[in-house]
Formats: sequence, structure tokens, C-alpha cells
Amino acid sequence: MAGGAIVNTGGGKDYPGKLTVFVFFACFVAATGGLIFGYDIGISGGVTSMESFLEKFFPEVYRKEKLDTSTNQYCRFDSQLLTIFTSSLYLAALVASFCASTVTRVLGRKWSMFGGGVVFLVGAVLNGAAKNVLMLILGRILLGIGVGFANQSVPVYLSEMAPARLRGMLNIGFQLMITFGILCANLINYGTAKIKGGWGWRVSLALAVVPAAIISIGSLFLPDTPNSLIERGHAEQAKKMLRRIRGTDDILDEYNDLVAASEESKLVKHPWANIMKRKYRPQLVIGILIPFFQQLTGINVIMFYAPVLFKTMGFGNDASLMSAVITGIVNLFATFISVLTVDKLGRRKLFLEGGVQMLISQSMVGILMAIKLGTSGEGHFSKAYSGFLVLFVCIYVMGFAWSWGPLGWLVPSEIFPLEIRSAGQSINVSVNMLFTFVIAQAFLTMLCHLKFALFFFFGAWVIVMTIFIALFLPETKGVPIEEMALVWKKHWFWCRFISDDDVHERKVEMGKPNSAF
Repeated sequence: MAGGAIVNTGGGKDYPGKLTVFVFFACFVAATGGLIFGYDIGISGGVTSMESFLEKFFPEVYRKEKLDTSTNQYCRFDSQLLTIFTSSLYLAALVASFCASTVTRVLGRKWSMFGGGVVFLVGAVLNGAAKNVLMLILGRILLGIGVGFANQSVPVYLSEMAPARLRGMLNIGFQLMITFGILCANLINYGTAKIKGGWGWRVSLALAVVPAAIISIGSLFLPDTPNSLIERGHAEQAKKMLRRIRGTDDILDEYNDLVAASEESKLVKHPWANIMKRKYRPQLVIGILIPFFQQLTGINVIMFYAPVLFKTMGFGNDASLMSAVITGIVNLFATFISVLTVDKLGRRKLFLEGGVQMLISQSMVGILMAIKLGTSGEGHFSKAYSGFLVLFVCIYVMGFAWSWGPLGWLVPSEIFPLEIRSAGQSINVSVNMLFTFVIAQAFLTMLCHLKFALFFFFGAWVIVMTIFIALFLPETKGVPIEEMALVWKKHWFWCRFISDDDVHERKVEMGKPNSAF
């Protein structure tokens, strides 16, 4: 075979080709789908800490914060209605991801991104103009549908467009845009909180139309991936696209592998039933547990409740929003580190190092809060003490931003074979959104009842997930996306689920020359 160099890490072929300018810009535009998710995460926490917003929509929380000075610091923001505002988006995204699976498979990845961007834009307009809680939550549901479609299609698009040796770097562009969206939202919240007249929250919510417009318009100019074109029966277009994105005419090996994967996928009439087969058990387990564990790191507690959390720590309004901006900057730059290292160090090393770093820093935040607030929730933080808290929160965010943040989206998007890829990615997104919803809905109540022990609760889960990665996640660095089955067959545990016939059949299919070429 022309491109038959062996990839050390997984036993697959190293296809010829380079990172072309065309691929870079296509992946850059597609990755902007992460902006809508990131912007929302950042905006939600800032808006829910603005007094004018609380007074208009959640007067009970406002009175508790403003009038009852004896209220336990841990319980000041405990309101189910307030958490429904934040978490309704994730429930909507969960449901939408299943519809997005069909759209992504039948119409292609780009139209799923376009639909997500347009629906998110409508939701942003509704939120900015909200007159009551019902209007506010309806807008959040539309935002959630947009996020569900984008999160389902963007990681798959990036993994399919990228050359195998650079798949990690290009796929993490999605997480990079999420972190950039969070930072922009934090900066906007910091500015709009100072607007006189109490309407700054409207600006924060309405400006979500900007990232929505970027992905909506950008997706119209995106090319389809060769995988999607072949899957939908456009073989000639797929050949042309493959030549263009790889920057070479030597595409026979990769094209044949994509055709073989597509032919195998056509035999699957019901991908949702097929994904339950024994030979897909490794991908299914990883595809469920990675997003499950990602949410139990506790990161969304930090990111979309950062201003509220810093207020609970005793920071003032401005200080709490500024602290959220600092964590947003740290998040963005640490994700850059992941972009630069993921295809050199591999997925496992980043996962393991990030887990240890998050555990230590999370424990320190819990200890510092326990010393000052104890179980009573009464206490005051000095500037120096507050500085230490922010420092350890930033160390925690760094650990997440170069491990579980980007890799939580990268790994599930690259492990599923084409015949179950859309269904697999939907499961990934729906599990992610389900537990984001659960954590968002439960966090303020958990903070009220568990107090500082909440950080040890998440720390215990970090121990569990780090052990899981060490034992059960094989290295996927540099392995062509349609040859990932070989990785599972070589793994000490997952090999028992992959028969020799499964691997042999795939090798035979991918070794067939294509007579129509």
C-alpha cells in the first residue's frame, strides 16, 4: 500500500497528506460552534449574580441575599427556580442531540451546525427581551436545542476532516472556542454589571446572537467531510474533497478505507440497536463514562457559578466577576497547551496529569473554605486568603483545561466506527448534557447541605476517573479514525470483546482496491 507506514501508538496506517490551509480554516470555522456553548456557560453565572436580574426574576433569592444578613454563606443562593433557569438549557440539549444524530447522518455535519446556530440565535433574542421567567426559560430551551445540535456535529466534523496525526490538535479547537466563549462572556458580564439602570443583564443575554451568527453564517461556507459524502452516496465528490483536504493525489488507501467503512455502515439499519452489540462494548462504555466523569470533575460548578461561588467566598460584586474573568483567562491559555501537546504526549498522559492536579487543588479549596467558614457558613475572607482561594481555583481550572476539558470531547468523537458514529456521538452529548443538568440543578442545594465537603465530593470522583483512565483507556494518538478497532483488540481488557473475526473482516474490507477509482 502506498501509505502503509505503521503508527506506533495504535497499529494503523499513516496516510499521506499534510495540514492544508483549506483544512485549517474549515476546522477553525467549524470549531466556532464551541463559542455558543462557552458563551452560555460564562454568561449564566455572571447574570445570576447581578442584583437587577435577581430582583426582576428571582425576588426571593434577591431578598435572601440583600435583606437577611444572617443567612448562611453556603445557602444564600439556594433556589430551585434559579437553577432551573441555568439547567433547563442542558435538558433541552440532551433531547436535541438525538434529533441532531439523524440530521447529521442524513443531511451532513454542516447542516446540523447551521440549524443549531439559527435556533440558538432565536433563543438569544428571546432571552434578551424577556419580560418574565417563562419567557426566560423558553429562551433557554431554544439555546439548549442549538447547543445540542452544535455539540453533536462539530467534534465529529473536526475528527473526520483532520489528518490522523493532527486530529487531537484540530479537534481541541472546539474546546478552545468553548473557553474563548467563556472568557468573552466573563468580560462582558464585568462590563454590563456596571451599566446604570439595571438593564445590563439584557445586554449580556442578547449578545449571545453574535456567536450564534458566526457559526450559522460560517457553516454555510463549510465543505462536507469525505466520510459524510461517501455515507450519503456522493463518491466522486468525496474523492475530490479528500484530495483537497489532504493536499495530495495519493489518497487511494484512505479513500478505500472510508468506502469500506461506509459499506459496513450501510449494513446497519438500526444504529441505536447495533451499538449495543458486544463488539462495540468498549466504545459504548468509554462514550458513556468519559462525559459522565467530565461533569463530575466539578468544572461546571466553577465555570457557570464562578461569580456566585466567589460571592459565597466573601468577594464583592466586582471582585467576584473579576475573579471569574481571571479563571476564564487561565482556562483559555491552558487549553492552548493541550492543543500543542495532545498529539505529542498523547491522550492518556494529559488525562492522568490533569486528574492529579485537579485532585490536589480541589482539596485545597475545600480545606481553605473549611478553615474560614466551617459548617456554620459564617466567616470573612481577607484579601490574602481570597487570593489563595483564587490561586487554587486557577490551578484546578488549568488541570481541567489541558485534560478532561478538551479530551472529554476529543476521545468520544474519534473512537466510534462510521456505522455507529452519529448514534455514538449523540450518546456522548446526551450523557454530557444529562449530568450537566443534574449537577447544575443540584449544585446550589449541595453547596447548602454539603458545605465545604462538596469539593471533597468532586475530588473523590476525580480519583475514580483517574484510575479508570489508567486501567481502561488505550492510547488513540495518531491512529486513523477508521482503524480504531485495532486499538481495542490490543488492549488487555477490551480485547475480550473484539473477536479475531471482527478485526479480520475489517482488515479485509479496508484492503480491497476500489475499482471505480
